[in-house]
Amino acid sequence: MKTICNVCPHRCNLEEGQTGLCYGRTGDKIQPELSNRIELPEKAFPDSCTTPVNYGHITSIALDPIEKKPLYHFHPGSQIVSVGSYGCNLKCPFCQNVEISLSDKKASLAGLPHHEYISPEKLVSIAEEYVPYGNIGVAFTYNEPLICYEYVIDNSKLLKEKGLSSVVVTNGSTYPWVVDKIGPYVDAMNIDLKSFSDEYYRNVLKGNLDSTKEFIRCALKYCHVELTTLVVSGKDNEVSENVSISDMEKISCWIKELEEEFGKKIPYHISRFFPRSQYMDRKPTDIDFMRKLYSIAEQKLEYVYLGNC
Repeated sequence: MKTICNVCPHRCNLEEGQTGLCYGRTGDKIQPELSNRIELPEKAFPDSCTTPVNYGHITSIALDPIEKKPLYHFHPGSQIVSVGSYGCNLKCPFCQNVEISLSDKKASLAGLPHHEYISPEKLVSIAEEYVPYGNIGVAFTYNEPLICYEYVIDNSKLLKEKGLSSVVVTNGSTYPWVVDKIGPYVDAMNIDLKSFSDEYYRNVLKGNLDSTKEFIRCALKYCHVELTTLVVSGKDNEVSENVSISDMEKISCWIKELEEEFGKKIPYHISRFFPRSQYMDRKPTDIDFMRKLYSIAEQKLEYVYLGNC
């Protein structure tokens, strides 16, 4: 019997044990050959109808400056324990963490990338250990953390009990009900707004712009939010393939409308692309073009930042 996953708009139709496009969720039953490769919490998660196979399997962990997320208006100057698993529900050809984000099930379960199970209790213990070094909590990042929203919730509840913060760095490509689930426990999010073109989201990223916009609106109800757009240089000397001057005018107007609606400022990060993944033949984004985009955004928004420049 097949199970439809309702965590993100892909709505993968999964056989028992089959993983979806994100490589992080499976049908209700785990294939026997996978059972000794994954560790899951004892409880079931009826909301999603699917099971996270990457629950607690951490591929990367580091103590980072909070500004690296990037979050400039959430405990500036502090440090945060940053963790990531494997898998992602977008397929960005310029992915900066391609080894883990676009890792398929076969590679992941074979140990490439290497991952180690860390329970929520253990992760919170690690976070506490680094408080003397300026740590304020845990950031779920590197891959797409919300394809395993259950792990985020379980950790965030424990972090709150210890007086520590929970941060999510996400592509914003899950359904709003996932935000409603994690919202009461998460303190801040940085959300990618990768373009303002539905066609670009659909054809290049394999995502959905409207879903991302709705995710952002929902997140603003719960916590501090900052947005990031990576400006990707185009091929054949195109200055950018995902953001035009006109797009930036629309983006900044839309963010301004959100600020007025929710009564809060939304810091906006415009980041420079460097060659990565399938785009190794591209040049870094033109600095002058980045400055033009910045000048447009700052006409509408109070807090605009250039990244990687």
